[in-house]
Amino acid sequence: MKYRRALSDYLFDGVNITLMLALVVVTLYPLLHVLFASLSDATLLSQNRGILLRPLGLNFQAYKLVLDNPMIAIGYRNTLFYVTAGTTINIIMTSLGAYALSRKAVLWRKPALFMIVFTMFFSGGLIPTYLWVGNSLGMLDKPWALIIPPAINTWNLLIMRTSFEAVPVALEESARLDGANDFHILFHIILPLSLPVLAVMVLFYAVYHWNAYFNALVYLRNRELYPLQMVLRDILIANDVSSMTTGFTGGDVEPIGETIKYATIIIA
Repeated sequence: MKYRRALSDYLFDGVNITLMLALVVVTLYPLLHVLFASLSDATLLSQNRGILLRPLGLNFQAYKLVLDNPMIAIGYRNTLFYVTAGTTINIIMTSLGAYALSRKAVLWRKPALFMIVFTMFFSGGLIPTYLWVGNSLGMLDKPWALIIPPAINTWNLLIMRTSFEAVPVALEESARLDGANDFHILFHIILPLSLPVLAVMVLFYAVYHWNAYFNALVYLRNRELYPLQMVLRDILIANDVSSMTTGFTGGDVEPIGETIKYATIIIA
């Protein structure tokens, strides 16, 4: 028997589709605005005060100037290193910590877990952390200052610990009867059975390292170590486009500076 839809069903679907399309437009337009602005003629863009529905006088000058800026390539290179090395260390350290905290036989497990959770609510603050990283660890103005201190995120550690606790204890016991040690159990039994949460941890940590800029702002002075986000900060917030407009002869520098910012966002 074929189901016949009532008028109210069509109205309901129509309202839903309309709302979803409106949400898509609201979400997508800011991205399109940046894209259109980056492809626009700088002078025409500076004269425009309305919304952009297309590039104003298609022009790729801003992209040429941005791609010729060596700091963009340096920022990309550094960020890829921070993401790769940082995420690898994060996953290894978080897995080891979560495994230890998930085993009931570990001595002082609950006090250690309490002290770890305590750091989610109270911390030493920026100045003690700066002194610890700079003086005690000697990582000031070194790339490891962006990788080692945030090696374990407490919230991610708790998520992974909860996932490890869901693995049946019988699997661990049978592995120990066969002579397996803790490292074998973790890397050959626990982690293969926890691939979904492992994928989530990789995503969380990779996105964190890609977007991170504050630690670089605090600990790095050498521009050759800047991640991409710090390069963006200099261009977008500090208005530092001088390195890309030096020798520019295509007109007024101020309008091209605006299109450079938009092109930088798209490239990054």
